Formats: sequence, C-alpha cells, structure tokens
Amino acid sequence: MQWRGRRSSRNIDDRRSLGRRGAGSMGIVGMLVVLAVGYFFGVDISPIVGELDQQPAGKGQPLSARDQEYGEFASVILADTEDVWAAVLPQQADISYVEPTLVLFRGSVQSACGGASAAMGPFYCPNDQRVYLDTDFFELMQQRMQAGGDAAFAYVIAHEIGHHVQNLMGTLGQVNSLRSRVSTADSNALSVLVELQADCYAGIWVRQADQRFDLLESGDLQEAMGAAHAVGDDVIQAGAGRTPMPDSFTHGSARQRQDWLMRGYNSGDMAQCDTFAAAGL
Repeated sequence: MQWRGRRSSRNIDDRRSLGRRGAGSMGIVGMLVVLAVGYFFGVDISPIVGELDQQPAGKGQPLSARDQEYGEFASVILADTEDVWAAVLPQQADISYVEPTLVLFRGSVQSACGGASAAMGPFYCPNDQRVYLDTDFFELMQQRMQAGGDAAFAYVIAHEIGHHVQNLMGTLGQVNSLRSRVSTADSNALSVLVELQADCYAGIWVRQADQRFDLLESGDLQEAMGAAHAVGDDVIQAGAGRTPMPDSFTHGSARQRQDWLMRGYNSGDMAQCDTFAAAGL
C-alpha cells in the first residue's frame, strides 16, 4: 500500500506514551455509561486474547520505532478517509462530513461511551465522535490472526470510520433505539447489519482512495479481504475452540464481511450498502 509521502491528519490524539491503564480504571460510572449507550462498535477479540484484560496498570514507555510508524500510518490513512468522505458524503447523501478524531492508546482507555480495554479491539464511540485504537491490535492481527499488512490495517481504520459515517447519517441512533426494544437475538442481528454496512463503507473508501491516491499495490485488496475474514464472528469463535453460534454473532460471518466489503468496493455507491433493506427491514 502506497501511503508514505502524503499529508497526515491533524485529528490524532496519541495517548500511547501516557502509560497502560488497568482495565478496572473505568469504574462504576464508566460502566453505567457503557450500559446506557448499549454497545461499542468494536471487534470483540476477548475470546482469543482474554489475557489483554488482565494487563496491569503501568507508567508510560517511550514509543518504539514500530509504534511511531504505526502512528504515522494511522494519521495518513485517517487523512485519506477525510478527503474521500468529504467528497462522497455530500455527493451521495447530501450531508456534510464532520471529521472525527482518532485516539491511539495502550491497554485501556476512557471515552464518552465509558471505559474499554484492548481486548474489545478498535471501536467507535458515537457520543464523542472518536475512533479508539490500540495499535498493538495490528501486531495481534499479524501474529495471532494471520491478517497482517498495511492494507489489512487500513481496512480496520476505514471500518471504524464507516461507523462515523453511519453516525452522521443517523443510522446508529436509530438502530440503538430499536435494539433496546427487541430480543437479544434480534438485537444481535441488528448489530450485524450495522457492522456489515460499515464494511461496505470501508469498501467504498478503498475504491475512492485508490482512484485518488493510487493507493493499492498488488495483493492489497486480497490482504484487506483477509482481514475481513479474520474478524468474522465464526472465525473468532472457532479460533477460541467454540462452535460458531450464528444467533450470537454481532459482527457477521467471515463470508458476510468479505461480501459487503467487496460490494462497497465494486459499486462505490452508498445506496448499495443498505444492509437493512437487504435483510427486508
């Protein structure tokens, strides 16, 4: 992926040098906020890396060269999403794009949606319009999920920005309100539709960014597809030694995630990302 040499976003809040907060630091108030919001839009990786929740609090450590590169990479990809959605959202949805902030952290973090640990993976908080990313997740993708590489990492960021687009569209608020009134199975099904739509929006970004910046190199699209496969609920559950249970899925199967990513990429059209209409809603 050709990402070097382009502008960086100013909307980066890098907290990684502040140290690793213990998972218990969210407190009761933070937990109540989480329950009130109803969900984070992250990838729950706790079934395969539950030990991340047990990381002790610690003092800040200097950023390694690898950490610094991850920060630079995330800043450039965020800038690319800003450029793409600032054009696409007004054109296709008649809505102005409001730039979100990307928070880089280690271990656990406080957000306007409450506290969260690295084991929940990257997530978007609609209450403060921020994406939260522990860049160690990139190492996890590479070492434990067999889904490394720049294009895979860019897909992760683009997916979370997809949730921001949903928030600007009003989709997240509508779905959250509905989820509070239905059964657990139906709530999970709605969550899957939200996640698949964010995958589709990520696909639109890949297409547009490639057209604008000549972003993709040979194998990059397959790399992004590999990442979408790796974060499928069935793959994560099977990787934890569990039998995949579709009623418990909250993000979608590996096949679904790949299909909707490619639907966005092939069409470049937000109207083709209506997962709710596709589900008959």
